[in-house]
Amino acid sequence: MKTIVLTGGGTAGHIMPNIALIPELKKHFQKIIYIGSKNGMEKHLISKIKGVEFIEINTVKFIRKLTLKNLLIPFKLFSFISQCKKILKDIKPDIIFSKGGFVSVPVCFAGKKLGIPIISHESDFSFGLANKLILKKCTYMFTSFRESCKNNKCIYTGSPIRQEIFNGNKEKCLCKFEKKQPTILIFGGSLGSKSINEVVYKSIDKLKDFNIVHIVGKNNSKKINKSNYFQLEFAENIWDYFALCDYVISRAGANSIFEILALKKPMLLIPLSKAQSRGDQIENADAFKKYGYASVLYEENLSPLSLVNSIIKLKQNKDEYLKNMENITTASSNKIIIDKIIELAKTSSK
Repeated sequence: MKTIVLTGGGTAGHIMPNIALIPELKKHFQKIIYIGSKNGMEKHLISKIKGVEFIEINTVKFIRKLTLKNLLIPFKLFSFISQCKKILKDIKPDIIFSKGGFVSVPVCFAGKKLGIPIISHESDFSFGLANKLILKKCTYMFTSFRESCKNNKCIYTGSPIRQEIFNGNKEKCLCKFEKKQPTILIFGGSLGSKSINEVVYKSIDKLKDFNIVHIVGKNNSKKINKSNYFQLEFAENIWDYFALCDYVISRAGANSIFEILALKKPMLLIPLSKAQSRGDQIENADAFKKYGYASVLYEENLSPLSLVNSIIKLKQNKDEYLKNMENITTASSNKIIIDKIIELAKTSSK
């Protein structure tokens, strides 16, 4: 029985690319098992997918500041690797495919000790800490950005894309606007963004020439009574809202921006600042700005005035962005990844 283990979690960026590959993986593997953390969002998302078994493991995350808790990481990691070895010995997978995040580290380290072929994928412009560690253990490291390939293990594949996003139906959206005018979809990543939300609330009156769909994140809703404004906490069917919108305002998580690119929507990116992250979103946003796919508004410059001005400028330059995205194709990314997974799985000796 051909078996594949998928792993990755913590945020949607480490989960959605795995989900994008599952429909095609089902055609080639009789058993798909997802190893994820107890407290991450991966369990919630994966449990909805038929034919995929979810296994919980303990995990530990590196804290990006001076703290004694980080001194315990090597000891905890050793224990979690042992836990994963027992799980993998029972499963006997042909291959492990990792999407990064700290939950993937003990899985890949255990897999390497057991001689299981490992492929990981890095979505961001630069490698996160988890994938820096996994790079030493994996057979291949796939990348979403061509410039990220700086090692003989690296293969540029592009980003896995969920096929559902191409089948959006705007008639299924819950919002019904009075005026027919350009629509902006605004979201701040899988958990929402309070800083973006607050600036949007203060900008609505100055955006009367746009309809606004605002995904605010769980428990972040606020009552706003405006005819051109619609709010929801989370959109399971975000592809329908993609179909509805003319422009997208988003954080610069790699998974999201590559999906927006695949749909050829002019985008304004507001990346997380270095105070809130390792700076990966800034690098992603800067790359898309350099390619001519996006406009960028940095968090430290975010205000109602700068947001409104950036939106107006985005509309003015719409044709330029569409032209730059015209010849982009993401159709081959999933196929390249799947083909390489199958090829390597066939070499597994188990």
